[in-house]
Amino acid sequence: MIKVTAGADAPERCSQAFTVAAVAVASGVEVSLWLTGESSWFALPGRAAEFELPHAAPLPDLIESILAAGRITLCTQCAARREITEKDLIEGVRIAGAQVFVQEALADDAQALVY
Repeated sequence: MIKVTAGADAPERCSQAFTVAAVAVASGVEVSLWLTGESSWFALPGRAAEFELPHAAPLPDLIESILAAGRITLCTQCAARREITEKDLIEGVRIAGAQVFVQEALADDAQALVY
């Protein structure tokens, strides 16, 4: 599990979270990436393309690789505060809340990173 709270407001932390998630997926690790706070905007089509950080992999590519073999979840409350609904999301991204987060965190072999 990787929880990313940062977005364009803290680009290095944001990029690190997506990079770690993508590398983990490429390594065969089961990944669940949670978008909260300012990273919530990256659940919307086109928003990741607006993100730029020198010497970092493009965010759209990282999201694509994570969704290919992992899971991306947008926090329910974060979505509601930004008036984001399921119909607004990139295909493959889901909205879920604290109960699902806790279930995943308590699953066997679960480890969590927060960015």
